[in-house]
Amino acid sequence: MLDIAFIRQNADLVRAAIRNKRFDLDLDELLSADKRRREVITLLDEKRARKNQVAALIPKASKEERPKLIEEGKEVKGAIEKLEPELAEITRVYDDLMLRIPSVPRPEVPVGAGEEDNVEIRKVGTPRTFDFEPKDHLDLMQSLGMVNFDGPRKFAGGRSFALTGMGALLEMALTRLTADILVERGLTMVLPPVMVKERAMQGTGFFPLGREEAYAITADELYLVGTSEVALVSLHADDTLEEAQLPIRYAGLSSCFRREAGAYGKDTRGLYRVHQFTKVEQVVFCLPDEAVAEKEHYQLLDNAEAVLHALEIPYRVALACTGEIGLGQTRKHEVESWMPSRKAYSETHSCSTLGDFQSRRSNIRLRLANGTLVYPYTLNNTAIASPRILIPLLENHQNADGSITLPKALVPYMNGRTKLERGGK
Repeated sequence: MLDIAFIRQNADLVRAAIRNKRFDLDLDELLSADKRRREVITLLDEKRARKNQVAALIPKASKEERPKLIEEGKEVKGAIEKLEPELAEITRVYDDLMLRIPSVPRPEVPVGAGEEDNVEIRKVGTPRTFDFEPKDHLDLMQSLGMVNFDGPRKFAGGRSFALTGMGALLEMALTRLTADILVERGLTMVLPPVMVKERAMQGTGFFPLGREEAYAITADELYLVGTSEVALVSLHADDTLEEAQLPIRYAGLSSCFRREAGAYGKDTRGLYRVHQFTKVEQVVFCLPDEAVAEKEHYQLLDNAEAVLHALEIPYRVALACTGEIGLGQTRKHEVESWMPSRKAYSETHSCSTLGDFQSRRSNIRLRLANGTLVYPYTLNNTAIASPRILIPLLENHQNADGSITLPKALVPYMNGRTKLERGGK
């Protein structure tokens, strides 16, 4: 959510953000609603003030003046009764439009329509050249008894799966390795709720535009989160933070849920696109200062890269174009891991700066040392998401006999096991 005063004063800049982020929104409709809302509020304030004045004058008025005042009082009351529902309706329209206005991208963000317009920053590591015909992650996992699709799909539907045996232990090892890396780097580990109220989804910017992607628990008016970012930011909803508390750096581990409503028939083989996954997410609250936020952004990005270094996975970093960054993001880097079966770098992490977009929506204030109240900035970044990370991990470290050599960093988390092979439990 942007400050309405900023929108009024920078209408062309906001129009460009709407256009370049490829949102279907008429800014003039918001500006018109804003103008009428302010007019009605002013009229109502005047009418209510006059109503109170008339009410105070009637007992003191002469017999000749009183009928006229009584009649005026009725007229003012009638005007108020007409204006109040108008204000309620125009406020509803105004609030809905405000929730749909995107943040303005940072100047360095390239204008573009899709991922083909992202700008590559760097490649790290060299994709492996195999001297045998490599298998994809699905064949590898099935041959090693690491995944079960048929059973879960009988009772849980499409895109369902169960990690089994070494598959389950490997995911647990990956999340613990990632948690240890982040804690060592100063983040506070959190195991947050995965069921949240609508306000949390709206406050973090996932509603209203992302509503169709969320699973609803209608009986309890709750929603399953697609990332622990929702809970980590909402931990401080309605709070007033103190400058001395910042930066606050969280790492949240949770199950995540996404309907993949717009992905029918896409990436149906294997584990690239599923409805339920496990993720370690990073969230930061910092001072509302672009230089501070930029430093935090690149630290979050470095944390994610540290995980990929530990897993010995080749990857690339790209600066996302305007068409690829979301409603609240002002800057986003995508980290794409090399997946041999796809013969491509594919997204496994994304690192985002959101300015005060989420803190405004969630009513999170910050009291500076001088006493001034402002809104803090928030940032987030995936640290690891499974099962998607299993694709590059298994495919890049496979052997000709179908076994998997584990990266050294994972060995202690797998009880000293250095290889996954048939017959392993």
